[in-house]
Amino acid sequence: VQLQAFGGGLVQAGGSRRLSCSASGRAFNSYTVAWFRQAPGKAREFVSAIKYGVGTTYYDDFVKGRFTISRDNDKKMVYLQMNSLQPEDTAVYYCEAETLLHDYHYRAERYYNFWGQGTQVTVSS
Repeated sequence: VQLQAFGGGLVQAGGSRRLSCSASGRAFNSYTVAWFRQAPGKAREFVSAIKYGVGTTYYDDFVKGRFTISRDNDKKMVYLQMNSLQPEDTAVYYCEAETLLHDYHYRAERYYNFWGQGTQVTVSS
């Protein structure tokens, strides 16, 4: 599967932004798709994931209650709705995918074998 993230941009603190991840290829509904982000000078970190099948969602604590991940398998799209954005959310956001990923591994980037170019989100204070 090939992925492309888009929708980033400049937003004021407290604002919202929706990121989109477009996928191409077969059997998209068998992939867990995750969002990771990387701020300047920092390691890439897990943000959120949505599982194949029933669509169970996972969030890191720092975005829980502010971000919502969703997917549309017919359109081969995954979305990340980001609300109450803070300057600390400034980063390049990447969508990544892996087929039939075990629940134990959703947070670990090393288990994702498909990713695309990221999209920059900048939150101004």
